[in-house]
Formats: sequence, C-alpha cells, structure tokens
Amino acid sequence: MEQRTATETLFEAIDHVGIAVADFDEAVRFYAETFGMTVAHEEVNEEQGVREAMLSVGDSGSSIQLLAPLSEDSPIAKFLDRNGPGVQQVAYRVRDLDAVSATLRDRGARLLYEEPKRGTAGSRVNFVHPKSAGGVLVELVQPAR
Repeated sequence: MEQRTATETLFEAIDHVGIAVADFDEAVRFYAETFGMTVAHEEVNEEQGVREAMLSVGDSGSSIQLLAPLSEDSPIAKFLDRNGPGVQQVAYRVRDLDAVSATLRDRGARLLYEEPKRGTAGSRVNFVHPKSAGGVLVELVQPAR
C-alpha cells in the first residue's frame, strides 16, 4: 500500500452531523426518548432558513443537529425534496474560520460563502460545496467565544 504524506489537519474535531427532518417536533422527541439524547440548544435561524436543535452525544463534545425548513424555498426544504430526510452535512470544528477558509480556497475547494455566516448559538460558519468534497456538504464551525 502506498504511503501518503499527511497534510496538517485543519479541523479540531467533528462538531456535529446535521440531519434534515420533515417533522421537527417528532424528530426531537424520537432522538430524546429513543436515544436518550439531551437537547443542548434550540433556535430558529432566519438567515439560514431553519429551525434547529443541537442534541448532545454523551460527553464527546459532538452533537446531532436536527434541521427543519422554515419555508418551502429554504436550502433544507430543497434538500428534503431531492433526498428525503437524512444526513445533510458533516460539520468540523475549527479554531480560526477565516484562516481555514483561506487555506481551503488556496487548495482549490469551493466555499459557499465569501464571508462566514452566523451559525447555531452565535457560532461562525461556512460550507465547502459538495462538488469539492466528494459529494458531502462540509460545514466549518468556529464556536462562539
């Protein structure tokens, strides 16, 4: 097997896995009652067009994010129309979103936004387009300080 030279990772950890859901309240209830997850944060993010809940996964520091569309033209509504409910994104925690975004652009990755957007709980976020990431929507998350 060929050895590859590793490039220094840009990510601190998996922050969360985003799951698009059609029925927000039912999904939150299912994850809480069936998997025993605790809702750590819930909000409506008008800028992103979603209602969202972050559910803690044990003591790992990682979360499951449930995402429901606020309108029929939101990105999550379009995802649900194309794919149905399911995994919509993988999010990685970063220390410096601006530096990571610049590095990824230099490496040829296509980012969705020129400037980061507001994410859950005051975090800053950007996304790597699925065409640059093997078909996976990658979210970059710099938590609020």
